[in-house]
Amino acid sequence: MLTAEQIRAGRAILKWTLNDLAMRSGVSLPTVQRMESATGVPNGRIGNLQKIENALVDGGVVFIDENGGGPGVRLKSTPSD
Repeated sequence: MLTAEQIRAGRAILKWTLNDLAMRSGVSLPTVQRMESATGVPNGRIGNLQKIENALVDGGVVFIDENGGGPGVRLKSTPSD
């Protein structure tokens, strides 16, 4: 499950503002702010969390599951031309 830390990191790696994420996800700004301010998996509607995740993935974020080192994010690699 997506964590608040991954949301913050994903937004940061894309250099998006809170408003950018709210607009791109279709989730209200206060909801995005509340989810980002949490620790671990944010409380809230699963649908809103999914919309945020989808927006970040569409922006190029790859979420890394817990694998012994903790969950994380990275940018999707683009094929070199």
